[in-house]
Amino acid sequence: MHCFKALITLLMALPLLMSCSQVGLAYRNLDVIIPWTLGDYLDMNRPQKNWLDERLKQHLSWHCSTQLPDYLSWLDRLEQMVKTDQVTYAELEARTEEAKDAIARISRQITPSAVELLARFDDKQVQEMQNAFAKDQRKQEKKLLDEPLDKQIAERAERMEQRLTPWIGKLNTSQKARVQEWSVSLGEQNRAWIDNRTRWQNLFLTTVQQRQSSDFPQRIAALLQDRQTFWTPEYRQRYQKTEQAAISLIVDVIAQSTPEQRKRLLSRIADMHEDFSNLDCLKASQQKT
Repeated sequence: MHCFKALITLLMALPLLMSCSQVGLAYRNLDVIIPWTLGDYLDMNRPQKNWLDERLKQHLSWHCSTQLPDYLSWLDRLEQMVKTDQVTYAELEARTEEAKDAIARISRQITPSAVELLARFDDKQVQEMQNAFAKDQRKQEKKLLDEPLDKQIAERAERMEQRLTPWIGKLNTSQKARVQEWSVSLGEQNRAWIDNRTRWQNLFLTTVQQRQSSDFPQRIAALLQDRQTFWTPEYRQRYQKTEQAAISLIVDVIAQSTPEQRKRLLSRIADMHEDFSNLDCLKASQQKT
């Protein structure tokens, strides 16, 4: 795997823990995932590997001691919403903003390490990054754009059903219809998303190629922390609509849920809460305070 994966590890290992579908699994296996990723998939020299290992330990320690307590409170609020039948647009929008704020804090925390890591790349590694971006762009275009629009819509709906099922179980007829309606409403979203992603990757690559310039840290920080600044006009126009559509979808799916589905959802939230609460790093940080 390309050395570019080192940067992805640094930037994504922590934010991915915010994902509802991966947070419990990732933290339960954190001691396995991080060394496995670094040892088996990063084309880095030994000093780079040692440096990244140490930085990841520091970031994960910070994350566990300062951010996890907030996640537990966030899960408590989410659980209360479900228990009291208050999964409304306003409440879910508030939880969404809280999650985005948490990701922004992580981004700010790891930016200095990302800058330092990128500055350590040699020309060969930057070329590997360029190749990785190009490969990713071809893969995403093939996956999301090569099919007719109606098939894109159907596959988008299928992906959403797959994301929802672990949390509430098999969707009923009305829920499936609502997911399909949501997917249709997004239309050509795939193209806007890919174009925006490609623009950011190209800007990022150009900046890394100029990593010896005096303003390199500021430029990378902007790309990592202020992504909205670099959005394409079409994606900017679609973003708010897309977020609103997603929140409305979840609100409606929960409103259409059966008692069994809500019980399953509460059980999954409780499991996640327990996973976080039982982390050794969290217990250790609590003992120090």
